[in-house]
Amino acid sequence: MALCGGVGAMALPSELIVHIFSFLSDRDKLRASAVCSRWRECLFYPALWTELKLRIGGGCNGGGSSSEENPKLEFLMRKFGSFVRELQLELAPVEGYLSPLNSDPSSTRMDQPPGPDNDPQLSERWRDAMATYLDQVLCVFTSIRNNRNLQKLSLYGDTCILQQEGLLDSSNLHQIHQGDKKINEIQQLFMELLSNSRQLRWLSCSFMLGLVTPCSLACLSNPSAETLQHLSLLDHQLGPLISPSELDRLSNLHSLALDFSDLTSELCGLLASPRRTPLHRLSLLLNGAALEFKPVEGTATEDDWKALVRVSANLRVYIMALEVDSSELLRVLKPSLPLERLHLDSYNTLVSDATLELISQQYNKTLTHFLLLRDDPDFPDLSVNRNEDPLVLLTWRCTQLAVLVIHGYTVWSHNLVAISRLRGSSLRVLTVSEESIDFDPDQSVCMEGDPVHNLVKEVSLGLGRVWHPCLDSSLVLSEPTQHFHRELHAFSMGM
Repeated sequence: MALCGGVGAMALPSELIVHIFSFLSDRDKLRASAVCSRWRECLFYPALWTELKLRIGGGCNGGGSSSEENPKLEFLMRKFGSFVRELQLELAPVEGYLSPLNSDPSSTRMDQPPGPDNDPQLSERWRDAMATYLDQVLCVFTSIRNNRNLQKLSLYGDTCILQQEGLLDSSNLHQIHQGDKKINEIQQLFMELLSNSRQLRWLSCSFMLGLVTPCSLACLSNPSAETLQHLSLLDHQLGPLISPSELDRLSNLHSLALDFSDLTSELCGLLASPRRTPLHRLSLLLNGAALEFKPVEGTATEDDWKALVRVSANLRVYIMALEVDSSELLRVLKPSLPLERLHLDSYNTLVSDATLELISQQYNKTLTHFLLLRDDPDFPDLSVNRNEDPLVLLTWRCTQLAVLVIHGYTVWSHNLVAISRLRGSSLRVLTVSEESIDFDPDQSVCMEGDPVHNLVKEVSLGLGRVWHPCLDSSLVLSEPTQHFHRELHAFSMGM
């Protein structure tokens, strides 16, 4: 406080104070704004708030009620909504609350998906969370609808909020007071924002309940249609959110993220047009729980992928398959698909050794990231009745493999050592949960000392760096759709 009187900070020109404050985090800027009126005036200079990241939650478990959080959000959006250039918005789980995204709160993955009808207490919490969600999203879009400077808009709704009998959908909004009216207003404001935009470069809408409709992109202004370089439209139950005519307008896309079922043969043919900017990154989510509503029939064929790769020679694809059985995987994993990252995640569904065999043979030159996760107390052994472990074969064949993450399947200690030696230091990430590792009794007899210590030593030598198994499986089992949303962001930017 002494800096605010006489000489010192008060004697500095405003431009210099603004420059100094530009090195602060968003949270520290808000705290510093309470020091004095001069600092507050400088801290709310538009140049300091070109980027805004918010996490919106249900306002329980210590997060504060909506009556406490809404004024904070309204203040931020009233101050910055009309000129912010990059806005990143996330809907947190039910037990979350409003907080900066870069605080990275840990999210736990539930063994049994919660639902609004499981018990009275949860039902009340669910309704409170959804009511808060609607009010706060409405507040955000009311503030940014006339923003013509917006260049990046990233929206994510956490699908950890599930019904016991299936996926959460817009019909559940009937349980919220004025839910239908509010969601219709939000949709209209979203379309108004797209219509008013003039330089939008990044548009990402992932699992935002009832926000995007098949008509939304038709409102995108022609200037933004020319400048848009990334588009992400993901929804568990709605049909295709982008029509061929709308995709044809977006001729300068560098990266695209869709539900796998939405990448039809017709859309793939449009992406293969030589009149378009070549596509560099394509992220696809295949959700087994949604296949009832969005089957894979009519999706891109082998010939479609060949045509697309001919035009987009540098195209790389990222696929997450969530609760998808091996028969469906074998149908969609085409040989010409330039697969770079593959994430197989499930609660109960088992990936077969034949599927891993196909992956290691078809994508041996392109695969760099492979995540094999299963949240189930059983740990099946994929090497049973095989001469070679399929994970070892995959590591050997996929010469570009840099990231390997395994949980929920048995990994024998000697196979883990083999994996580390095959790829060595080029395997930048090797994450295997402690529960997944098993030891051969015959080998343990022949070796001296603690088998865990010996394993850590051998794998560390193979990788050329210190290595340890992952002791906390919750660090591996993040909420799948949230992981996909954040991973596709880095992937689409070429990171």
